Amino acid sequence: MVGSFIGIDLGTTFSAMAIIDETGRPIIVHNSDGDNITPSCVVEDSPGSLIVGEFARRQWGNAPDTAAARFKRDMGTSQIYTINDNNFTPTQLSTILLKKLKSDAVSSIGSLSDAVVTIPANFAHEAREATMTAAKDAGFNVKYIINEPTAAALYYAFKSGEELSGNYAVYDLGGGTFDVSIIRVDGHDVEVLATNGVSKLGGDDFDSTIQTLVQSKYKKLTGSDLDADEFTKNDAEEEKRSLSKRKKVTLRVAKKLIDLEREEFEEAISSYITQTEMLCEATIDEAGIDVKDVKGVFLAGGSTRIPAVHESVKKVFGKEPNSSVNVDEVVALGAALYAAYKGDRSNLSAAQKNSIQKIKVSESSSKCFGTISVGQNQARDKVELTNSIMIRKGESIPCSTTESFFTLYDGQDAVECQVTESSAPETDPRFVKVIWNGTLDLPPDRPSQQEVKVTFSYDDNQIMSCKFIDVETGNETSIDLSMAKTDDESSTELDKFMVE
Repeated sequence: MVGSFIGIDLGTTFSAMAIIDETGRPIIVHNSDGDNITPSCVVEDSPGSLIVGEFARRQWGNAPDTAAARFKRDMGTSQIYTINDNNFTPTQLSTILLKKLKSDAVSSIGSLSDAVVTIPANFAHEAREATMTAAKDAGFNVKYIINEPTAAALYYAFKSGEELSGNYAVYDLGGGTFDVSIIRVDGHDVEVLATNGVSKLGGDDFDSTIQTLVQSKYKKLTGSDLDADEFTKNDAEEEKRSLSKRKKVTLRVAKKLIDLEREEFEEAISSYITQTEMLCEATIDEAGIDVKDVKGVFLAGGSTRIPAVHESVKKVFGKEPNSSVNVDEVVALGAALYAAYKGDRSNLSAAQKNSIQKIKVSESSSKCFGTISVGQNQARDKVELTNSIMIRKGESIPCSTTESFFTLYDGQDAVECQVTESSAPETDPRFVKVIWNGTLDLPPDRPSQQEVKVTFSYDDNQIMSCKFIDVETGNETSIDLSMAKTDDESSTELDKFMVE
C-alpha cells in the first residue's frame, strides 16, 4: 500500500493501529486474530516465549504471576513487573507489545512508513521519553508523538459531515488514564487551548471497585474472605461492561449467587467521577472560556460507555456528548491522520494527499517548565531561591524562549543548571519537580553580574530542549529531552525472548 503511515494508540488495557488507505480514508489495522483492538497484556507461555494479546489477557486474569498488564500507568518509572522469574520494566513490556503490533501490521499491509504513537496529555517527560524508546526499540520509525485527546479531536473533525467551527471539549477516559482538553476547531484545523488529566484514573480503577464490592458481598453472605482467583480483574471487567447495558447482574462466585446493581457500582466510583468533573471545570477556566461557549463534547476511551460517566459529562457541559465514532478506535484513527500529515507527502497517493492537505494541528504545553534562580522576595525582603517559569502551561507549541540571568558573586566559577516541571506556574522550588541537573563552568576571577542566557525550546513532541550559555565565553551546557535514547539499557535483555 502506498504511504502506509501508521498511527498507534498504545493503551492501558487495549491498543489499536490505523492507517490512511489508498482512498484517503482512515481505517483500523486488524491484528493477527482479525480483531480491531489488542489487549495490552504480555505472558510468558513457555521459557523464552512471550505472547501478547487475548490469550495473555485471559492468562493474566487466571494466573497473574505469569503475565503483566496495565504497565502503561507506570511508564517512565522504575517499577518492575515480574513474569515468572523474569523482571521487566514498563518500557520493556511496551516494547514487547509494540513488536507484536508491528508484526501484525506488516503481515496485514506490508511495509510501513513513519509511525506516530499517542500518549496521555498528562504524561510527564519521563513517560514520553519511555514511550518513544519503546516504539523505537520495537522497530517503528517513530518521529512524533501526539496527545490522545488531540488525536481524537483530529478524527472527529475529519469524520464530521459538517465544517466544525468553535470551541469543543475532548473527554478521554480509557482503561488507565483520564484526559480532558478544550480545543478550538475550524474545519480540519485543531488548536488545543488547555488540557488536564490524571495518569492513574480509568477503567482499571473501576474494575478494582467491582472486585471490592463482590468481595464485600461474599463476606457478608458467607462470613469468609473470597479467594482472589474466584473473581479476577478480568471477571470484574466483564461485569462492568454488563452493568453498562443492564441495571442489575447476578453473578455466580464460588458457588454463591451475588447480585450487583448499577446504582451501587456508580455510587462506589462517584469519587473518581467527581475528580473528572473538577478537572473539566478547571480546564474550561484555563482555556479562558465559559462552559456555554463549548459547542460540543467528543468522547474517547472505553470507560465513557459507563452510563454514570456519560451523564457526568452531560451535566458538566450542559449538552449530550458526541460518541458517533468507536471510542476504542478514535485515537488510533486520529493518530493515522497525524502520521500522514507529518510524514513525507511524496509517499502519499493523490487521495491520501487530498485527505490531509487541509489538516492543521496546534498543540499547547500541558506543563510549566522553568529553572531555579536566585531572586529578591519583596514580601520578606530577602534574597532566596525561586523557580523562574520559562514556558507556561497552555503556551502554543512548538515554541522557544530566551531569558538572561546573572552570576551572583565575584570569582564564581560555575552555575548549577536545572530544568523544572510543574502542573501550575509555581515559583517555590519546594513544589516543583527537577527533571534535569547540570553544571556550566565559568572562567576564574570574574566579577559578579556576568550574563548567562537560558533558552528553552519545546518541540512538536512536547519535550524540552534547554541551553545555558555563558555570554562572555560562549561556553554552553545543554540537554535535549526531546528524543528517547535508543541505546537504553532496558532493551538489551529482550533479545533472549521470542515474541509471538
